[in-house]
Amino acid sequence: MKRFDGRKFDELRKIKLSKDYLAHPLASTLIEIGGTKVVCAVSMENRVPPWMRQQNVPGGWLTCEYGMLPASTHSRMRREASGGKQGGRTVEIQRLIGRSLRGVVDLKKIGQNTINIDCDVLDADGGTRCAGITGAATALHLAVKKAKFKQNPVNELVAAVSVGIVKGQAVLDLCYEEDCGADVDMNIVMTESGKFIEIQGTAEEQPFSRDQFNEMMNLAEKGLKEIFALQRKLIDGDSEKTSRPKRMNPNKGLCSMGDALGEIKI
Repeated sequence: MKRFDGRKFDELRKIKLSKDYLAHPLASTLIEIGGTKVVCAVSMENRVPPWMRQQNVPGGWLTCEYGMLPASTHSRMRREASGGKQGGRTVEIQRLIGRSLRGVVDLKKIGQNTINIDCDVLDADGGTRCAGITGAATALHLAVKKAKFKQNPVNELVAAVSVGIVKGQAVLDLCYEEDCGADVDMNIVMTESGKFIEIQGTAEEQPFSRDQFNEMMNLAEKGLKEIFALQRKLIDGDSEKTSRPKRMNPNKGLCSMGDALGEIKI
């Protein structure tokens, strides 16, 4: 079967991971998978949610917020803020990303702190939730290095990839066109040691067999091993660093607009 973008059935789309994409958070990454681009940022605040204090739950917390730019999709989508609330899909995805990262974090080791993960989709071409998990996990590892906890709270890497059945063929990493017409669509969240955190699977057209399920899982494991290698390369420092805006010095007195613009390279 010839795939929409010409890839082999077991081939990932081109993946690029860049670190330090944003100037202000503790750590950030830009993950590009095919036409999908997601910015993932990690920040930390010295407090925990009220429910943890009320229930005397030890340790800290990790949570995620996910969103899509209006122009990230084929036709402009309305900002959820203008509608007054988040949509069901948004809530589902940000909860998935949060669960996936908490699955590899020892929350007792982060103290009375909250780690905030922000995933914002710049361009959507299928697999935004998987890209969010993979990019956020990478940014989290980079953030932990900077935070200098007494003990590393992150046990291992986690990543996610989509698999499915398109025209009767099991395929890896569905693009948007394949996702829209897939007989089966699955998202697999796995740790670097090969343990599974979440498996989401839906038969859109017709039920799938156990043999087809095993075939998709094998494809997912193959793809995830390649993704873990890319994450490791970035975390260990053997990667390109994205240029980012220079921070303005808040202690420097600004006498004119010229002084202000002098701090920014255009």
